[in-house]
Amino acid sequence: MRYIMLVEDETELANLVRDYLEAAGYEVGVFYDGLEAYQSYQQRKPSLMILDLMVPRMDGLTICRKVREQTDLPIIMVTARTEEIDRVLGLNMGADDYVCKPFSPKELVARVQAVLRRLERKSQPEENTLFRIDKAQQRIWYQQKVLNLTPTEFRLLELFIEHVGQVYSRAQLLDHINPDSFDVADRVIDSHIKNLRRKIADVADTGNRHEWVQAVYGVGYRFEYPNE
Repeated sequence: MRYIMLVEDETELANLVRDYLEAAGYEVGVFYDGLEAYQSYQQRKPSLMILDLMVPRMDGLTICRKVREQTDLPIIMVTARTEEIDRVLGLNMGADDYVCKPFSPKELVARVQAVLRRLERKSQPEENTLFRIDKAQQRIWYQQKVLNLTPTEFRLLELFIEHVGQVYSRAQLLDHINPDSFDVADRVIDSHIKNLRRKIADVADTGNRHEWVQAVYGVGYRFEYPNE
């Protein structure tokens, strides 16, 4: 049974989330105090950590940073603070996903399951039979069909394919495609993503039934394969 560490100082919410996680088949340890949670983490490593940003004695970003110095443990950050800079900061610290309050416990369980599935895929030998990248020619194929990509779209899709499931902010994507740019609005990324989605849908068997590049509300984008 997978062990989930839940760090949340709102008692009623923590108990509700614990009930949903246990119903989904997980063992759950609930901690209302950041320092206590980190000390427990040192004794027993969980399969995944759900981490509130604002908990007493040791805040969520500090815990995330300390954990990331030791391991790539999956972390989902939770917060009532909705500013984009807070979300980007959490992701830059190494969080795998981000949930803003108020949220549905069912949605959180679904995100836990999705993050753990991605972890399982990474732990298995990667056998990408859908996309093939030729970095020398800057070309990408979906199965046997070449995608007609601009240089910018190539760099974006290459990054996404090599980091499936990773969430990137618009600022991170902009820096990846044009690191020397200081004046370009990060919303230009939205236009590139729109074109990239259309070009993949034009050649992929899934067509418009699957959104390959998925928006993460208020944060940025992630790339996902269709569910089997």
